Amino acid sequence: MSIYAEEIRALADENRVDVLLVARPEQLIDTAGRSARGLKAVGDLPAPDALDEPVPAQFANFHDLLKARLLHLRQPIQIIRRSTWDEATRPPEGHSRQDEASRVWNLHVALYYKAGGVPWRLLRNPADLTTCYVGVAFYRSDGGSALSTSVAQVFNERGDGVIVRGGPARISRTDRQPHLARDDAHGLLLHALDAYRREHHTAPARIVLHKTSAFTDDEAGGFQDAADERFIDTLEMSWITSSEGAAAFRPGDAPPLRGTLVTLGERELALYATGSIEFHRTYPGMYIPRPIGIRPVHSARDSRALAAEVLALTKMNWNQTRLDGRLPVTLRTANQVKSVLRFCPSDQAVATRYAHYM
Repeated sequence: MSIYAEEIRALADENRVDVLLVARPEQLIDTAGRSARGLKAVGDLPAPDALDEPVPAQFANFHDLLKARLLHLRQPIQIIRRSTWDEATRPPEGHSRQDEASRVWNLHVALYYKAGGVPWRLLRNPADLTTCYVGVAFYRSDGGSALSTSVAQVFNERGDGVIVRGGPARISRTDRQPHLARDDAHGLLLHALDAYRREHHTAPARIVLHKTSAFTDDEAGGFQDAADERFIDTLEMSWITSSEGAAAFRPGDAPPLRGTLVTLGERELALYATGSIEFHRTYPGMYIPRPIGIRPVHSARDSRALAAEVLALTKMNWNQTRLDGRLPVTLRTANQVKSVLRFCPSDQAVATRYAHYM
C-alpha cells in the first residue's frame, strides 16, 4: 500500500494529469467491506456500547485503504483490475467479466467524470428552486467501536458532489436504528451548507435531505433549526429504506415497470427504482426487483412529485453507464463514502469531492 501511495503522490506532484489510473495487484484477495456478521445496511448496525454486544470486526480492502490515504490529492484515482483490459487474465473468483463494449463505456464514463466532465445531468425546469441534495448515512470508525455519520451532497442537476463528515451517532434502543442528537443534526446540516456555499458561492433555495434511518423529533428539529438559521424556507426530509415489505405484480411474467409507485399510506410509499423498462421491452436484471421505501417526514409536494425526484436521482451514477440504479445518488454516494471514511483518522477534516471516493 505504501509503495502505491508514494508513487501516486509523486505523479500527482508533477501536476500534469487529471486522473491517475492504478493497476490493482491481481494476487491481492479482498474481503467484503462489512462486518464479520455480514451486516448489510446501516439500520442493521448493532450498538456494542449501548446494547452490550461484541464489537464486529472490520475488514479492509485495497480500494478503500488506498482511497483513504490519498483523499488529500487534487487528482482523483481510478483503480482497475488487469482482467478489465487483458482478455487473457481471468477475473477473480466470484467476479464476472462484462462484455468488452460495456467495460469500455463504463471505464470511459468514469474517467470523463473524474477528469471534470458531466456525462449527463437532471433536466431542470427554470421555475424550480435551486436545490441542495443531502444524503445522510452512518458507519463504524475507530475499529468498529464508534458509530459516526457520513454525508454525501449532490449539489444540483449537474451532480457536483462534496463529501463532509458528521459527528457521532447512537443506536436507539427503541428501533435499533442510528440517530443523531439535535445539536449534531443541526451542526451536520450547517457543515453541509457551508460546503455548498464554498462550491457555488451562494446558498440554495431548497434542501432535500435523504436519510438511511427514521427521523426522530430531535433530528428533524435539528435539521430544521439549521435551515432556519440560514434563512432557507424549504426543507424536505425523507427516510429512504433499502427494501420494502410490499410487492407489486403485473399480468404475465414480467416484473413491474421501473417507476411503478405504490401508495401504502399517507407517509409510506413503495417505489420500483429497478424493474422492466418499457422502452427496451425487457427487464435487464437477474433477480426479482424489490421496491425501495420512501417515508417523507416533511414535504411540500405530493407523493408522485416526491417519488419522481427520487427516481431521477437514481440515474446519477457516473461510475457506469446504467441509468437504473436502485438507490438515489444521495444515499448510494453516502454508502460508498463510509467504506473509505472508516480508515480516515477521526480528527481528519474531510470535505472532498465525491469523485475522489469512486
